Amino acid sequence: MEQHRTRPAQYGPRRSGAPLPAQGRGGAAAARPPMGRVAGRPVGRPVQPARPAPGAGSPVARVVRVLRGMPNPRLTGLGSGLFCAAVMTLLGFLDGLLFGASLTVYGVLFVPVSLLTALWVRRGDLLTAPVVVPIAFAVGLVPVAESEDGLGGRLMGLVTALATEAGWLYGGTLVAGSAVIVRRIRLVRRRAAARNRPPAA
Repeated sequence: MEQHRTRPAQYGPRRSGAPLPAQGRGGAAAARPPMGRVAGRPVGRPVQPARPAPGAGSPVARVVRVLRGMPNPRLTGLGSGLFCAAVMTLLGFLDGLLFGASLTVYGVLFVPVSLLTALWVRRGDLLTAPVVVPIAFAVGLVPVAESEDGLGGRLMGLVTALATEAGWLYGGTLVAGSAVIVRRIRLVRRRAAARNRPPAA
């Protein structure tokens, strides 16, 4: 004899449109509390503040930005020598007028002029910068060096000033040579990267 299964009366009839509990609709995602504010404080995952790029405020980065903002002429080997000699001669006269022909002030000013000369010379004449810088140092030293009357006295004063300020002379030449080496290495790397770059289709 066939028996029909009946649903107990206490459960009532099944309703097809009844809403499902939160566990059935979305699991853990549905049970997540909504974003809002409770007692003036945000509820949910806190927003991390944006961090500045590493090294963005370092002294080296500021120096690089300043150098990039400066004018960037391209001087020939002769032009770089004339530029360095003219600037050092002008600084020598200013040193004599303002600082009483101080050799230390002259030597300090020689270092940045040497760096600019090495940075502004064009790529084809990079090796001329460490050569013209010491010559410009000696030329600009004429109005600063102490000298006696006559040509011999002036030459003796110039030789004495070169001997006493050899540290600044070597320092400025070393700065110019280092800048030239760095520029040369970057130039070689760029040419190698250009040769290894695949041709455009």
